[in-house]
Amino acid sequence: MLELKLSVPTELSEQTIALLDGDPAISSLTILRGASVTPPGDLIVADIAREAADSMMSDLLALGIHKEGTIRLEPQRTWVSQSGYLAEQRTPGSSSDAVVWPEVTQQAYSDSELNWTYLSFMCLATLIASIAIVLDSQVLLIGAMVLGPEFGAVAALGLALVRRRPGLLRQAARTLVIGFIVAIAFAFVAALAARGLGWITLENLLAPRPGTAFVYSPDKWSFVVAVVAGAAGVLSLTSAKSGGLAGVFISVTTIPAAGNVALGLAFGALSEVGGSALQLVLNLTGMAVAGWLTLVIQHQVWERVSARRSRWLAKHGRTRPTDTPVTDG
Repeated sequence: MLELKLSVPTELSEQTIALLDGDPAISSLTILRGASVTPPGDLIVADIAREAADSMMSDLLALGIHKEGTIRLEPQRTWVSQSGYLAEQRTPGSSSDAVVWPEVTQQAYSDSELNWTYLSFMCLATLIASIAIVLDSQVLLIGAMVLGPEFGAVAALGLALVRRRPGLLRQAARTLVIGFIVAIAFAFVAALAARGLGWITLENLLAPRPGTAFVYSPDKWSFVVAVVAGAAGVLSLTSAKSGGLAGVFISVTTIPAAGNVALGLAFGALSEVGGSALQLVLNLTGMAVAGWLTLVIQHQVWERVSARRSRWLAKHGRTRPTDTPVTDG
């Protein structure tokens, strides 16, 4: 279940109440008249089955509540309600599978924003990956993978294509490109410093590294793993189950590849640079394509679920604002 909180302007309050009241996906409805100061109006709180949240958000946006008021959705981790249980049973779909597109889109904008925090995590993760490669430490390499924040921006690429948001596409692409350039440059400078201090030599870099050799030796499985991980990652981001993200982070070698590129540049080992750069491109491409395809499938599936809900509402004499033709005047 989700909790829906609305700060509704007075002139839209009755339309909003009519939309929510009696909807089979709503298990409780509370109206606080005059409780909203900005905008002047009412505060409306409702419990709604997650399966219907996306279509309800579309209806509320069609009313224009967001232009002056506020629409908030908050998860309820624990709830005990017979009416809530029945509301979930009446609503098409499964709560764990349900995609709330405004929620996913907002998260994509946040995860793909280029800021100091993102760049800091990229730099630190790439630096740890470089150290892991020199030490041939798989434990450190896994730590660097988990620390890297790049997957949010990769997932945002697919979402931008599916939801037709060119601004998000440009933002995510810019964040990925600049993020990896800055991270590689940071690790490159650190590698030069370590080389100058004698901490790392070319022999260290070219010595056999059985634990981390996969970083600079891409093959068909690199792309396959990236595709599977990309699909799993998007499912974790869009569903109510986010536990799979950790597995995604330690399945792809984007950050380790960037770290090895930095080391190769610092020591002039072009074979290391070439192999790692190819590994990086394969991983990013595989994740981006898989994420896009997964979102396309989810979009098609939930369009059908929403259509089933619309037919049910129409059968019981209820018209969704998004089903009502918009006319001038």
